[in-house]
Amino acid sequence: MDKIRVVLADDNLNVLRLLTDYFAETPDIELVKAVSDGARVVEAVRAHRPDVLVTDIIMPRRDGFRILEELGELPEEERPRVIVLTGLSRDDFILRAVKLGASYYMVKPFDMRLLASRIREVASSFEEASITELPAARESACPDVDEQVTNLFLTIGIPAHIKGYHYLREAVRMVLAEPDVINRITKELYPGIARKFDTTASKVERAMRHAIDVAWSRGRLDSVNNMYGYKVLSPDDKPTNGEFIALIADKVAVKKSA
Repeated sequence: MDKIRVVLADDNLNVLRLLTDYFAETPDIELVKAVSDGARVVEAVRAHRPDVLVTDIIMPRRDGFRILEELGELPEEERPRVIVLTGLSRDDFILRAVKLGASYYMVKPFDMRLLASRIREVASSFEEASITELPAARESACPDVDEQVTNLFLTIGIPAHIKGYHYLREAVRMVLAEPDVINRITKELYPGIARKFDTTASKVERAMRHAIDVAWSRGRLDSVNNMYGYKVLSPDDKPTNGEFIALIADKVAVKKSA
C-alpha cells in the first residue's frame, strides 16, 4: 500500500520538529515537506502533490484562510484534503475554514496519534479500497465521540462556552452508552447530568433548551441538513431536548458503525 503523502505547514518550529520526528516513525505516512511560511504552502502543494495538507490557521505572510482560497483555485486533481490546526476554539474560524474546503479541524494542543488517524481518515476518500479493506480502515480512523459531537455542535451553532453545550454533550454520551435512556429523559437523563455537574435537573433542562434556542437563532440549519444529506431541521420546527439529543446521537452512532 502506498504511503499517505503529507505537507505540513506551521510557523511553530517546535511543532514542525515534533511532527517530523513522529511521522518518520509512522509507516503509512510520509511527510514530504514541512514549511513555516504561509506564502510557501501552495507552492509546496504544487511541487509535492500531497494527499493531505495539515496547516495552521495563523501563519506569517499568508494565513490558513488565504491558503484554502488559493487551493480552491487549483485544478481539482491537484487539491489535497486539508486538516486545519488552530489554537483558537472559535466556531466562526472553524465554520469559515470548512466553507473554504477544509476536511477537518483540530484544536491545539492535540494528540499526534489522533492527528495521524485524522490524516488516514481524510486521505481514505482518495483511495479505492476493496470491500474487505474499507471497514477496518474506517474503524481505525473514526473520530472519538467528544470530537464528533464538538464538530456537530459547532456546525449547528452551539457555542462551547455555555452550560447547555456541556450538558447536551454529556447527554449524547449517555444515550450512546444506553440508547433507551432517551425514553427516561426526566427521570434518569437530566438527574444523571445534574449529579455530574453538581446542579439540578431543572437547570440542566433549561440550559439545554437555551443552547438549542441559540443554535436556531444563528440560522445554520442548511449546514446541518447538508451534513445529513436530507432535510432534518427547519426554522419553524424546533426539536425538543430529547429529539435533538437523539438526532445527534444517531448521527454519531451511524459514523461509528460505518
